[in-house]
Amino acid sequence: MYRRYVIDITSEPKNDVYRHLIDLAFDLCDRFTLVVHEETKLDDKGKSILEKLNDHLIEMKKQSEWPGTILCDQFAYVYYYRASPEAREIIKEVSSSLYSSWIWPLEDLSFYKNGKPWLVNTAHENISYILSDDESEIDRIMNIEGLKARKASGAFKTLSNWY
Repeated sequence: MYRRYVIDITSEPKNDVYRHLIDLAFDLCDRFTLVVHEETKLDDKGKSILEKLNDHLIEMKKQSEWPGTILCDQFAYVYYYRASPEAREIIKEVSSSLYSSWIWPLEDLSFYKNGKPWLVNTAHENISYILSDDESEIDRIMNIEGLKARKASGAFKTLSNWY
């Protein structure tokens, strides 16, 4: 039996709470994504962020779904990046919050650990959660001072039920 935890972030992480969460995500994860909707024209800020992150880009894919989102009859460009120390500093420099800074034109800053979603963020809905099966990781998350979150768990017979 496998146990997994969902940590539901119940209030937008901002300022120091955001920075601590981003530091933890970069410590634990190997990739992160940003999303640009197909019909969106990037403003100068969005273009600047993508340019700053360009050296860390793994690939960009045209997709209609990603963790936390399924589009109907639309597509978006999902940018996959390496979670490098330099990218960490860029992400902390260009934003001070998890939701309000990542809505249109760049959206849904999310993190992946070993190819699996870890921090799933749907910024325009003010929804984010963390998926983990590691107790020490859960403790680190829940001990971020000021982070408003609640922990739920479930037991599964196979890992195929893992997001």
